[in-house]
Amino acid sequence: MPELPEVETVRRTLAPAMNAKITAVRSSGKPLHMRRPVPIVAIREALVGHRIVGLRRIGKYLLVDIGRDSALLVHLGMSGRFRLVNARAEEAPHTHVVLALDRGRELRFSDPRRFGQVELVRRGQEREHPALADIGPDALEDEITGGYLFEQARRRKVSLKSFLLDQSVLAGVGNIYASEALWRAKLRPARRANRLDAASANTLAAAVRRVLDDSLTHGGTSLKDFVDADGNEGENADYLQVYDRAGEPCPRCRTKIRRSVIQGRATYACPTCQSR
Repeated sequence: MPELPEVETVRRTLAPAMNAKITAVRSSGKPLHMRRPVPIVAIREALVGHRIVGLRRIGKYLLVDIGRDSALLVHLGMSGRFRLVNARAEEAPHTHVVLALDRGRELRFSDPRRFGQVELVRRGQEREHPALADIGPDALEDEITGGYLFEQARRRKVSLKSFLLDQSVLAGVGNIYASEALWRAKLRPARRANRLDAASANTLAAAVRRVLDDSLTHGGTSLKDFVDADGNEGENADYLQVYDRAGEPCPRCRTKIRRSVIQGRATYACPTCQSR
């Protein structure tokens, strides 16, 4: 599933759509997330004739601000793509929502597995949407310090891996970057969060920021489906240190990386470097 760097990359590459006027909206008629129908009539009534005035991100969610008070909430799910294309371009299979723009362009949301979301929200009331109501601070915000992680962790008996995946603690971090940050911080994924000391919390906060920043530099991680708004794959998979590298030598100590499962999620770590 696309995580913070991938969604932020989409947001940045959608910049040419700023100030574009929406001239029409259409859909495939098929439901998306949780088999819920896309509210296409409400979207059409709220958006047609108005301009895109902002592009924001909250954790793994993209918000396209339109007109004075509306926003389109977009989540890519497992296989979603949100692209800005020439209106004459051939439409990809599994395209479910299309915003026709002026100057012969279209914003197209496609999703073969249909786990993604495209919903209408009122700007300024985004946090009332169930998907965003319990989301914590964005993992790239300055307030994500060692002190913040230490205070959050001391009340939780879950594993450090599960702690990092908790969106109420860090919005935007997913499976890939949790494994990468714990490797960089030399921390054992199964270690209980409430045993995190202040020094290790500082190291972990810096590691989270570093792996996210590095991925943004490389355009996100494309393992299967992810592309940016221009259709380009991210290159960060070439720079991952442990994720999906079971059996390969650790870049630090050459011990073979091990794969485990923590709360149903594949986890990659070095048994030597990450013994703490």
